[in-house]
Amino acid sequence: MEPLHKLFIYRKKLVKPYIERLLKWMDGITYMMSALLILTLVYEHGFLISFEEMEVINMLYHFVWIVFLVDISLHLLLNYSDTKRKYRGLAWILSLMLYLTLIPVIFHEPEVQGGIHDFLFFFHSRLYHVVLLTLLSLLQLSNGIVRLLGRRTNPSLIFASSFLIFILIGAALLMLPRATYHGISFIDALFTATSATCVTGLVSVDVSSTFTPEGLFIIIMLIQIGGLGVMTLTSFFAMFFMGNTSLYNQLVVRDMVSSQSLSSLLSTLLYILGFTLAIEAAGMGVIFLSIHGTMGMDIEEELAFSAFHSISAFCNAGFSTLYGNLGNELVLHNHNLLYITISFLIILGGIGFPILVNLYETVSYESKRLYHRYVKKNKRTIRKIHLYNLNTRIVLIMTAILLVTGTVAIVIFEWNHAFAGMTVTEKWVQGFFNATCPRTAGFSSVGMTTFSVQTLLLMVVLMMIGGGTQSTAGGVKVNVFAVVMLNLRAILIGADKVNIFNRELSHDSIRRSNATLILYLLIVFAGIFSLSILEPQVSVMALVFECTSALSTVGSSLDLTPTLGSDSKLIVIVLMFIGRVGVLTLISSLIKQKKITKYKYPSDNIIIN
Repeated sequence: MEPLHKLFIYRKKLVKPYIERLLKWMDGITYMMSALLILTLVYEHGFLISFEEMEVINMLYHFVWIVFLVDISLHLLLNYSDTKRKYRGLAWILSLMLYLTLIPVIFHEPEVQGGIHDFLFFFHSRLYHVVLLTLLSLLQLSNGIVRLLGRRTNPSLIFASSFLIFILIGAALLMLPRATYHGISFIDALFTATSATCVTGLVSVDVSSTFTPEGLFIIIMLIQIGGLGVMTLTSFFAMFFMGNTSLYNQLVVRDMVSSQSLSSLLSTLLYILGFTLAIEAAGMGVIFLSIHGTMGMDIEEELAFSAFHSISAFCNAGFSTLYGNLGNELVLHNHNLLYITISFLIILGGIGFPILVNLYETVSYESKRLYHRYVKKNKRTIRKIHLYNLNTRIVLIMTAILLVTGTVAIVIFEWNHAFAGMTVTEKWVQGFFNATCPRTAGFSSVGMTTFSVQTLLLMVVLMMIGGGTQSTAGGVKVNVFAVVMLNLRAILIGADKVNIFNRELSHDSIRRSNATLILYLLIVFAGIFSLSILEPQVSVMALVFECTSALSTVGSSLDLTPTLGSDSKLIVIVLMFIGRVGVLTLISSLIKQKKITKYKYPSDNIIIN
């Protein structure tokens, strides 16, 4: 018996390398088929398809179906132990659903109509096959992207590259015949795709008259992907559905989403997606109630309008399907609830996912504590002191200060100017809305050119500051601005340390905050300087506003964007891309990082003032 056991182990060891090589080849083929399936779907729904072309497409779908069946079967038969360890429950469900498509192939369809006939027809239907294959393709591609992290690739470079890839894909999709009414140039498609993916809101064409419902769907999907972050989505799919990520993968993703530990990584990803969908659904419901029966739309159009603007607001994109954005006469008056709802969606999206998670954990803890204290009559419950972390406190306080200050200042400056003719309530609502949008949504209710110079300068400052770190907002971020101001205060009062809320800020946080602000100012100056050469007829205020809006991914403009030339649009595209990816993230992905040294040079002082 023992010699036979040794022979079995020897043969398994001898054959294993060939099995692993075969499975790797099969994985590569599956990745290519997944990408081909997605491209075929785009072609099918983006062009007018002839009968002959539809036959070829159906043959390709059938071939991809065979590839997936072979891939999953080989993994189960030749490497079951590893497959069992890597697959999560939902991956098993999708695999089972794929095998169910074999039932109509094995068994003949009964001639008599009934339950069995309907059962076989469902699993043999084209819709079932296409949806299932699309899900499997997305899982495979997500798994492949996350695996790149395991190759010790620069995470910042992958993050920046993922946005660039989706921008190019989005530009190609927007040039499809079904995406526009009368066609669109490549530079305008690239500009719109960049603005949507980078959740900016600047547009070089009129959205409502240029893009068809299919085009608007592409735009809102780019906004959703860009708002959540490509790596957040791919990491979620790979970890939740497949579960086969390495330790290094998890460490990188943890840093990207600010998870406290590896054990809470998946829950953090679930929180991010859960918060996004829940808030957007709630916003959609309130927007629908605020516009129902007031804009001459049917129910489907009102639901589409509500969904589009809820996603656009929470992702801080600033896109609207109305001509003239939210300054359209259909909503400008008697729609205060609409403006307030969109404002709060912008705020929630702009404070950042880590703050939303921390607030949820705090509310959940307090609810449980009160339940045990007053319902269970447990008087010995001890309340935790540090429920809110330092980052949450700084972001919430800074956000409140900027909103209140901005609202009051705008109302004062525009009371008898841009807001003339409005009721008192509408003036305060518009003041609050226009103080919220520069951080960093880009919606407009009143023409930007009608605002006073003081309001425009205030908006430039608000755009520069932006929202919270790891949010859908742009700018230098309120965290960075707060640290810079605290450091300035410490210098002015002669303190050798920067303290807040009985906490000392780390030296690294101060250095990175100062570097972020300086890099932001240098890049925005470079953009203004370049546009001043290419657009000499444009005023400096319009250029400053445009470049700040692009780099801060705001989307507000003094009606300059549609008039820009192709070269100027490319500069604005670069500014939007840099603003969304992050100045430090982009530069650190391109510059070779210096290794940490074990020695230290003698210190010296430079005369300042």
